[in-house]
Amino acid sequence: MMTVETEVTAPEINRPEVVAELTDLFHRYEAALLASDTVVLDAMFLEGPETLRYGVADTQYGSDALRAYRAGQAPFTRTLMETRITTYGTDYGIASTLFIRDDLPDEIGRQMQTWLRTPEGWRIVAAHVSSVPAARMTDR
Repeated sequence: MMTVETEVTAPEINRPEVVAELTDLFHRYEAALLASDTVVLDAMFLEGPETLRYGVADTQYGSDALRAYRAGQAPFTRTLMETRITTYGTDYGIASTLFIRDDLPDEIGRQMQTWLRTPEGWRIVAAHVSSVPAARMTDR
């Protein structure tokens, strides 16, 4: 088991250049998702069994399971709301957003991605997607 010891001070949270980097990657991810560009999507996740994604009605443990899942997904469209990119230091960040899918207008989707800078570049190491009935959503 690997232990990471790091201290992030307030000035290291949301350094503008790191937020800009991760924001750009988040938008590239979103474009690839809507285009069903599995090559780009697969490359954005860390390769290995530690990577995980919890979906609305599915779960993938490891990049192989994630690739298999993506291969069977149909294209869709959605509108993002309240997207927040938060970075900690220069190598760790979280992208959070709400969304409405055109095919599920009565639901509010929620997505969070944990990003880590690796020697190969930024990669998603964990993702969570869920939804709730729009009528139950508060504090938007």
